[in-house]
Amino acid sequence: MFNTVRMVLVETSHPGNIGAAARAMKVMGLQRLYLVNPQLFPHAEATARASGADDVLAGATVCASLDEALVGCGLVVGASARLRRLSIPQWDPRQCAERMVEGIAAASGEAAIVFGREHSGLTNDELGRCHQLVHVPSNPDYSSLNLAAAVQVIAYELRMASGASAVETVGGGEQETLATADDMARFYQHLQQTLEDIGFLDPENPRIMMQRLRRLFNRARPNEVEMNILRGILTAAQKQRFGASRSTRR
Repeated sequence: MFNTVRMVLVETSHPGNIGAAARAMKVMGLQRLYLVNPQLFPHAEATARASGADDVLAGATVCASLDEALVGCGLVVGASARLRRLSIPQWDPRQCAERMVEGIAAASGEAAIVFGREHSGLTNDELGRCHQLVHVPSNPDYSSLNLAAAVQVIAYELRMASGASAVETVGGGEQETLATADDMARFYQHLQQTLEDIGFLDPENPRIMMQRLRRLFNRARPNEVEMNILRGILTAAQKQRFGASRSTRR
């Protein structure tokens, strides 16, 4: 299970936090660290704070964008330091770990937990790429949690959950692979273009509608077969509107 979980740190500003996060991961048996546009990496302070988790740092994957870091992931959970007025399902760390272990086992896929910037967290657009949010309950009078501490809490819960999780299967015992984050990204591009083609979506102002549709389909968690059906529906709609020349699937 641990080989299928990515810890994704977005635009980390302090290299020491990267090293401390790597240490927190290794202590709990996690190895896959992804860094999206870190301000300073590699760096001596990261190595020093890793305290022996050099292999996690050496194996870290540096990405130019969050989308790149999520390629191949069927489940994406965004860590939020505060409760937000977004209609995205939210877990506490224990629920997150239990559901992730169950989902990974059932789908035989990969999962990512995404942590935002130290001072501002994840943007709403980045949260829109997540299927769920996870929030660490804390003292309301002093709720500031260090990045590495948040990684440690969730990594601990993942380790605890990994020994006692039940595998959920699709009806009849059949296991189906969930659509990956990059599959979903292509679907959303195809969906927006189709909705513009048929006149349902205003191409000058698609933002609010597409955000709501992202939340809808992220909650639904379609598998690969369902994703193919959805893409087929979009292609058929484009053919009906414009003919084969405008219906090439993206």
